[in-house]
Amino acid sequence: MSALDTQYLRNIALVSHSGAGKTSITEAMLLASGAISRQGRVDDGTTVTDYEPEEIKRSSSIQTALAPCLWSDHKINVIDTPGYPDFVGEAISGLKAADAAVVVVAAHAGVEVGTQEVWRMCEEAGLPRIIFINKMDRENADFDRALESIQQVLGKGCTAIQVAIGAQQQFEGIIDLMNPPADVPASVAADVERLRGSMVETVVETDDDLMTRYLEGEEITREELAAGLKKGMLSGQIVPVMAGSTIKGEGITELLDAVVNLLPSPVEATAPMANTADGEVQLEARADGPLATLVFKTTADPYVGTLSYLRVFSGTIKSDSQVWNSQKGQAERIGQLFTLRGKTQEQTTVLVAGDIGGVAKLAATSTGDSLTQRDQALTLEPIRFPDPVNVSAIHPKSKADFDKMSNVLARLVEEDPSLHFRRESATGETLLDGMGDTHIGVAVEKAKRKFGVEMEATVPKVAYMETISVTMKTEYKHKKQTGGHGQYGHVKIELEPLPRGGGFEFGHRVVGGNVPKEYIPSVEKGIMKSLQEGVVAGYPIVDLKVVLYDGSSHPVDSSGMAFEIAGSYALKKGFAEASPVLLEPIMFIEVTVPDSFTGEVMGDLNGKRARILGMTPSGGVTTIEAEAPQAEVARYATDLRSMTQGRGRFKTEFTRYEEVPAHLVQRIIEVSKSEAPVKA
Repeated sequence: MSALDTQYLRNIALVSHSGAGKTSITEAMLLASGAISRQGRVDDGTTVTDYEPEEIKRSSSIQTALAPCLWSDHKINVIDTPGYPDFVGEAISGLKAADAAVVVVAAHAGVEVGTQEVWRMCEEAGLPRIIFINKMDRENADFDRALESIQQVLGKGCTAIQVAIGAQQQFEGIIDLMNPPADVPASVAADVERLRGSMVETVVETDDDLMTRYLEGEEITREELAAGLKKGMLSGQIVPVMAGSTIKGEGITELLDAVVNLLPSPVEATAPMANTADGEVQLEARADGPLATLVFKTTADPYVGTLSYLRVFSGTIKSDSQVWNSQKGQAERIGQLFTLRGKTQEQTTVLVAGDIGGVAKLAATSTGDSLTQRDQALTLEPIRFPDPVNVSAIHPKSKADFDKMSNVLARLVEEDPSLHFRRESATGETLLDGMGDTHIGVAVEKAKRKFGVEMEATVPKVAYMETISVTMKTEYKHKKQTGGHGQYGHVKIELEPLPRGGGFEFGHRVVGGNVPKEYIPSVEKGIMKSLQEGVVAGYPIVDLKVVLYDGSSHPVDSSGMAFEIAGSYALKKGFAEASPVLLEPIMFIEVTVPDSFTGEVMGDLNGKRARILGMTPSGGVTTIEAEAPQAEVARYATDLRSMTQGRGRFKTEFTRYEEVPAHLVQRIIEVSKSEAPVKA
């Protein structure tokens, strides 16, 4: 595909609730524009943009994909994004590369929770939008009901510029309200008159001159309506609503026309800001401007390496050139540039300002980095991904898998920055943080398919701790005679509980040399070893102060080893006698839910042993602040999604340790006995 001038480019992201038909619309646009000769089907796994095995298996998009096509001498870069909430990071990446969005709404469902979420993301990004009511041929499809849902939830600025003729099996096509035909079917004549009047009023309200002429009864021409509509779209006051069916191929060419005629080119779109050595500047989408390119997505391949998806905001990037990664402060060699259509790569020599493409095997560049020129370094704002809300423990299935696991997880995180992995020292587990169970499940599947590493995801262990609740003195004498030199070490220690978070302290106040100074470090070493495993359930010991205050030694049989053993056994003996208790991690949790779900969420938190700290209602949503044991909220992402139909959001952070209620201790002990001892 040859390079085009920036003004003839359009970058649009298709966004929606899962299942509204974005991928099918992409496929229909490719067919209508001649980019493909046969329209694939999601259920058959034959679409251009759902090409990963995990997508074909689920009949659902899990990653953002590109699908450029040519229409009316314009190049349209269609960015097909996932709608399932677990893959919101991919949608965020796609929107970062777009200048506008097509929000897809299923005709039978209306505005759903995912629609509201992507709408919010588009508003935050300041993107002009078109709403496309898809699946007009489906059972229960209703154009008027869908339009009413859109206007009630998303705002009155959402204005129909088309009317559907019929619905479900009787769906026959659409009528353009900008230029309605003379022979409007009688069945929709009233709707055409009503909705056209509403559209005209919405458009003229954005322009004082048009409003005056309209009120004076003057006819507003089609060209003036189109210009006013585009002006209102760019200012965010108007969002046109269209309709169609990908199965019947209705409304697709009209949508392509609207993308070209109504949505902004990179020149017309809001220019991003970039940081320079001298401050912040606003970029212009000029092919001869300074180079500013953002890597908005990275894919990892075990054979090819990494493939970086690029959006050029300013300047021109060329194959076989050198650029500067302003985030990493490192030069990068650009090899062969590609235009990407699904998994197909077509070589190109240049990408001009406003265009999107890809390049393989960048050495240090990752998602969110800026590629620029060293002598005119520009740094674009990086992509901000949401914090993960779901944590799973990842276990390799074999020794060979164990050896490769960390490297593979790093590759997966490089490909998907909304995944995080870390080592939890308190439990010895490798944890993978993601947006949901499906998100993590797909990552595990990719690890096996791409890198040959088999792993399984489980609920993470809770990092329980043990401590004492009273001060206690104890002693232990290690005495052993085996012929020749024996072993002798005698210590007296005092155990004292420390405040929560106090850790461990060791001290000594031995007088008279009863325990020789050279053996005191050995006593501490023995005690430190025993801190790894408490006597209640085998969890690490914390918040403890130990003081060596007396003991005795033997001139021949005493040794460092003997006093180390004595210190270890003294701690175990004293700990068991000092009313030991089990501690659990407490998490601060902030939950934001629509007001209608507040009662159910509060009841659920109370059932999770949570303490409600406060509630703040604002604008139809309530933010609940609470503290809850980690064990109770380990799968809260799934619980909250179920309770709120996906409308709730939350975040957690560790706050402190607290004593486990007595009635739960025995159950935790039984669980710990069925597992390997937990080491810190």
